[in-house]
Amino acid sequence: MSVRAVITDPEAPGGMRMGEVPDPRPRPDQAVIEMRHASVNHGDLRTEVRPPGTVLGVDGSGVVVRAAADGSGPAVGTRVAAFVVGAWARRVAVPTGDLAEVPASVDLADAAAVPAAGLTALRTLRAGRLLPGKRVLITGASGGVGRMAVQLAALGGAHVIASVGSEARGAGLRELGADEVVTGLDGIGEPVDLVLENVGGPHLVTAWHLLAPGGDLQSIGWASGEPAVLPPYATFSLGPAKTLSSFGDITASATDLTTLLTLLAQGELRPEVSLRVSWHQVTEATQALSARRITGKAVLDVD
Repeated sequence: MSVRAVITDPEAPGGMRMGEVPDPRPRPDQAVIEMRHASVNHGDLRTEVRPPGTVLGVDGSGVVVRAAADGSGPAVGTRVAAFVVGAWARRVAVPTGDLAEVPASVDLADAAAVPAAGLTALRTLRAGRLLPGKRVLITGASGGVGRMAVQLAALGGAHVIASVGSEARGAGLRELGADEVVTGLDGIGEPVDLVLENVGGPHLVTAWHLLAPGGDLQSIGWASGEPAVLPPYATFSLGPAKTLSSFGDITASATDLTTLLTLLAQGELRPEVSLRVSWHQVTEATQALSARRITGKAVLDVD
């Protein structure tokens, strides 16, 4: 048997197309999920780094149609969300350690927007030792990760500075909890304690120089596609050491994903979905994200 999926194809527009892949054969610790929705992340656009026929996507939500054979995880019929490589398929085998039950009050489409962006924002804030009163700079704040990070940092009591590429892309960020919304990085008069950096390139270098002694820059994304060149002695700093940290930890995500979905159910976190289309329009959705015609998240209905 086979299932429909969005797969890489270098000859197709955007490097992807709808195709057929084998029905999942789960390990004992995996449940099979019938996907209802998926969301798009910038990493999904890099089709050129994946072999032809690779199933794309990492974010999805749906319903358990086969429980894990080892008895772990949710029962058949449970509504769930997951971070799983190859999420853009009709049925997907997911380790139960990466599955979270979706509260009854949360729309499955909204839940699909949470995993990658929410986990990245939550775990980088945690790694950066977020404390009340800290000055937190979030670059690329209009994107999916950025908007989640603004909300979570504000919930943690930080002074949140949201940096965007244009005034228009800053719309709504104050309502999400940003204390300051700036275009670029000009006008930031005081050093910051933590940077969540989504842009890369020269932007990362400028953000590094804005760090206070003892501050931390969490390098999350590289939307600019440009190299970052630090000038000589840029890494020398008097006082407590400044750090530049990589990020990519999305393992064993069930507990943190449950936390995020609970915040959604309580109305303390918003998914910020600005585009929702059928997965047959995946090229349209990825092009809109790539061209920065949307803010927040794009969600695909697996119909």
